[in-house]
Amino acid sequence: MSSSSENGHDRFVERFAGEMTEAGMQRMAARVFAALLASETASMTSAELAEQLRVSPAAVSGAIRYLTQVSMVSRERDPGTRRERYVLHNELWYETFTRRDQILVRWEKVLRDGAETLGPDTAAGARTAETADFFAFLQTEMASIMERWRAHKQAQRTQAEESSPTG
Repeated sequence: MSSSSENGHDRFVERFAGEMTEAGMQRMAARVFAALLASETASMTSAELAEQLRVSPAAVSGAIRYLTQVSMVSRERDPGTRRERYVLHNELWYETFTRRDQILVRWEKVLRDGAETLGPDTAAGARTAETADFFAFLQTEMASIMERWRAHKQAQRTQAEESSPTG
């Protein structure tokens, strides 16, 4: 990579990490995630991450611990070594939103139980029931969005295969 493309790469990593931090992600986890996302192979070692981000291996370790707990990154052994590589999942966003949908199902159930407990004729019960309705709506919409995403990706693959010189 040339110096100007490295600078552009680094700027992107820091900019995207900043956006993720603004959205609530831990700062170092956001930087590590953005570095992996911007890497050609979507995989790096702790030493590579520390060098690129100019941080200590301990900072990388803490970020990786968080990212693995939320299933955004997995660990793999480098063949023939004891070194671990940290890898982004292939269907990262799909998996993230699918897990979020599972959380919405649990929240909706607790909210429905809470609305019943609080009483449908109380302001708190009505507010809780409306929140449960909102989560039910999100679940329905999320399933539809994910299905459209799968169809969109398949159409892109098909189009790429048809337009490739060997396809």
